[in-house]
Amino acid sequence: MSANDTKALIREAIEGLAGEVPSLAQLKLVIKLELQARGDGPVWRVEVPGPKIERDPAGDARIHVVIQRQEFNTLAKEGGLREWARAYERGFVKVSGDSSVVKLLGSVFERQLVRSGG
Repeated sequence: MSANDTKALIREAIEGLAGEVPSLAQLKLVIKLELQARGDGPVWRVEVPGPKIERDPAGDARIHVVIQRQEFNTLAKEGGLREWARAYERGFVKVSGDSSVVKLLGSVFERQLVRSGG
């Protein structure tokens, strides 16, 4: 998959989640996204709102998200908030970084899941 295809897929994932969780559209955040494949994987800097996406080590990121490339591809194309939450619960999506931001995001996602009956 080319870098442009990956950028489009990241954009699709961000916009899909923001569509289900409207409060994410107001969030100003830099995310370090690591898409692991065999061995290692590319690191992407994702800035929201926007999103602004570039291949970059994202030294200014507040959170770090690590996910296997195959799992990301599936979630980005077909996954909604519930599927992302299940992937996180099962350890397929790992989130670390600024604990207050991680806690805030968890709270926002949890509230939206409750609202939507998830």
